Amino acid sequence: MSQPWSKPVLLHELGRGALTLTLEPDAAERAKIAKALGLQSLPSLTARLTLKPWMDGVEIHGRFDAVVEQICAVSLDAFEQPLGGDIDLRAVPEGSPQAPTADGGEVDYDPEAPDPPDILHGEAIDVAGYVVEHLALEIDPFARKPGAEFEYTPPDEEESPFAALKKLQDPKA
Repeated sequence: MSQPWSKPVLLHELGRGALTLTLEPDAAERAKIAKALGLQSLPSLTARLTLKPWMDGVEIHGRFDAVVEQICAVSLDAFEQPLGGDIDLRAVPEGSPQAPTADGGEVDYDPEAPDPPDILHGEAIDVAGYVVEHLALEIDPFARKPGAEFEYTPPDEEESPFAALKKLQDPKA
């Protein structure tokens, strides 16, 4: 599947120092992103990122802010809500000594340790792809419109399966 929005940055462009980007997709790109993420629409999306050289790769820090339109899981009404999040990651080219290895052995997991760097396939990093990925992680799959409440009233008389069998045996019951 092709990416709904792409903004590649070549790694050698970072050799001169930090690069600050402000990304904002146009209406057609936002429509593609909304479709890819299962949203009704994406009225706005803005990301401010700083890319810095890190080892033989890149370190990305920044923040995105968006307004998403979703369908309420309770009332089925469309509604908009703001979302935002921080982006903090590292990426290295394939074959880098800093790249995580998959040797098939036992994996040590430390929840407090930073995430291992992503592995880049090629000489460019798609910063817009990371913005869309982080946006997708913030979307509530069962969004609820503010004020929407699920109201359930059980049936007045709950009949057990045994009572139904008794009626079959004795139709007067």
